[in-house]
Amino acid sequence: MERKKNILIALFISLLLPAFGQINQTIYKSYISGNMVEWKKYMDSYKSITNAEKLDLINYQYGYIAYCIDQDKKSEAEKYLQKAENLIADLEKQQYNLSMIYAYKAAFVGFKIGLSPYKAPFIGNESLIFAKKSIALDGNNFLGYIQLGNIAFYTPSIFGGSKTEALSHYKRALELMEKKPDCIKYNWNYLNLLSAIINNYYELKQFDLAKKYCIKTLAFEPEFDWVKNQLYPKILKQKNNE
Repeated sequence: MERKKNILIALFISLLLPAFGQINQTIYKSYISGNMVEWKKYMDSYKSITNAEKLDLINYQYGYIAYCIDQDKKSEAEKYLQKAENLIADLEKQQYNLSMIYAYKAAFVGFKIGLSPYKAPFIGNESLIFAKKSIALDGNNFLGYIQLGNIAFYTPSIFGGSKTEALSHYKRALELMEKKPDCIKYNWNYLNLLSAIINNYYELKQFDLAKKYCIKTLAFEPEFDWVKNQLYPKILKQKNNE
C-alpha cells in the first residue's frame, strides 16, 4: 500500500513539473523578448490561490506596473498597482513572508512617485523605511537590496541619492541571487537586476564595466532583447567615442 502511495505521489509531482516550469518560462520569455502583451495575458489568467502563488502574482504585477510607467500608461499602471496592493494587504494581514511584502511595498511607493512626482517629498521616505524593514527581517532578501538600489539610483543627489551607493546595493543583490542557481533560472528578476547594474555603470561613465556586464548578461541569455539591441549598442557607441 505504501509503495502504491509513493508511486501516486511521484506521478502527481511529475504531472505538475511541466506546468510549474511553464509558469516561469512564460514570464521569462515574455521579458527577454519584450512581449508585454503575452506577459499581461499570462498574468491576468494566473490562478493565485495559495499565499505563495499570490506572491508570484505580485511579482508579475510589479514588473508590469514598472513597464506601464515607463511607457506612460498611467491608468493601466494605477489599475494594476491597486490590484497588487490588495494582494499585499491580504498577505500582510496573514503575516506571510513579511520581508518580501516590505520589499514590494517599498517598490510600490516608488511607483506612486513615478505616477505622481509631486508626492515625492511626502511619501518618499516610506520607500526607504520599507526597504530597510525588508532587509532587517531577512538579510538575504535580494529584492530588498534591489529596492535600496533603486531608491539610491533614482533619488536626486541633492536629496541624498547616490549612483555609487545604488551600485553597491545592486551588487549585493546579485551576489545573493547567484549563490542559488535555482534562483536565477528562468527568473526575469535576475536579468532585470543585471540590466540595472549595466545602466548604473553607464550613468557613472564606467563604460568598460558596463560592457563587461553586457557580455555576462548575454552569455547567460543571448536572446535578451533589451541588452542585445539597446543597452549594449549604446555602450559600444560611447566607448567608440572616447
